[in-house]
Amino acid sequence: MKKFFFSLLVTAFAMSSFAADRAHTLKVYNWADYIDTEVLDSFPSWYRQMTGEEVEVIYQTFDINESMLTEIEVGHEDYDVICPSEYIIERMLKANLLKKINKDLIPADQRNFDNVAPFVVDKFQQMSKTENVSDYTVGYMWGTTGFIYNPKFVDREDLHSWGAILDPKFEGKIYMKDAFRDVYSVIVLYAFRDEIARGEITRNELVENITPERIARVEEVLMAAKNNVAGWEVDFGKEEMTKGKTWMNLSWSGDAQWAIDEAAEMGVNLEYIIPEEGSNVWFDGWCIPKYAKNEKAASWFINYMCIPENAIKNMDFIGYVSVISTPEVLDWIDDSEEWENTLDLSYFFGEDAKAIHANPVQYPDKSVIERCALMHDAGDMNEELVKMWNRVKGDNLSPLMLGVIIVVILAIVLFAVFQVINNNKQKKIQRKSSSRKRR
Repeated sequence: MKKFFFSLLVTAFAMSSFAADRAHTLKVYNWADYIDTEVLDSFPSWYRQMTGEEVEVIYQTFDINESMLTEIEVGHEDYDVICPSEYIIERMLKANLLKKINKDLIPADQRNFDNVAPFVVDKFQQMSKTENVSDYTVGYMWGTTGFIYNPKFVDREDLHSWGAILDPKFEGKIYMKDAFRDVYSVIVLYAFRDEIARGEITRNELVENITPERIARVEEVLMAAKNNVAGWEVDFGKEEMTKGKTWMNLSWSGDAQWAIDEAAEMGVNLEYIIPEEGSNVWFDGWCIPKYAKNEKAASWFINYMCIPENAIKNMDFIGYVSVISTPEVLDWIDDSEEWENTLDLSYFFGEDAKAIHANPVQYPDKSVIERCALMHDAGDMNEELVKMWNRVKGDNLSPLMLGVIIVVILAIVLFAVFQVINNNKQKKIQRKSSSRKRR
């Protein structure tokens, strides 16, 4: 009995110690390579300065939204801060998997949440008709979807429509994102371009309300484009572009900027374009999931990420575009020496930003943004979208992919044959050795 009670005391002490440690531990779950390491490493000292408390950051990364969601929804993981994309935020709101950010913990003169562009706040609010979305999430990065292309092989005029994926001269020269929501959200704008032009439907309605008819129309377009698809990728397409190995890639703007910068160092010129039918505008945002243990540090961390200086450091480090729209950020991006033409960025920075010399890949002109719609959670139609995507990709093997598969199969066969021959030799040697021993 003494041993039993001693074990209980040890367990209770360990649990109380863990609880105390957890109160001073912040678990952050984010995309890989999606934050400046200096910004992350500086948070504990900043938090101590603001609150007088110590905190240790445990930082982990995920590769896709769905794996992160599964860990929380099924595994009940106790991450304090996560960074999902807009459609996952929408899904988590519906499933009651998010906690409100406790902004009242932070003194009014220390709050940075209002540094987020009203344009972003309005877009986020489209995720719910019943909740104030800003109570549950604060934006982090945003961008668009378009074509990266190599002007050595492709004329810009050929890419003014998403219909370029159907052009026979691009056979085997296009990489497509292996992301069915992103691809669906832009191709549906092409498939219903005539209805949009006649004013029968808006881009927002098309992207938000997914129906069997719309899925079928998108599938028809993608099936017709299959001969032009060199491969389906999530990450390696931008690297193929930097090496000049393919002509064009349906890509996110952040990846496009990375590829443009990397290719320039290799002497390869790449450009980015959003077709005239329009595109999706996507967002990632900071949230506190349902099973978080340190809501206080989480709320302070999200506030910390909205400091303009940190936003600039993060943009410079990862190449994506922050949702922060303060004068400091505007001054940082406005560069007449690098960018000859001006952009109307009043939708993001306000009326004083109607003629800004900025990077059009990162900050599209107002005329472009007006043709973009927010991507949404597919809800009950998600399974139908997945089925469509599987049908489209099912038997699509480019010569390169087919060659790789053949080489792998041959390697496996040759290895198996070698193993059989080697085993037979070993058996013969063993039999001879055994025979000699008996003699």
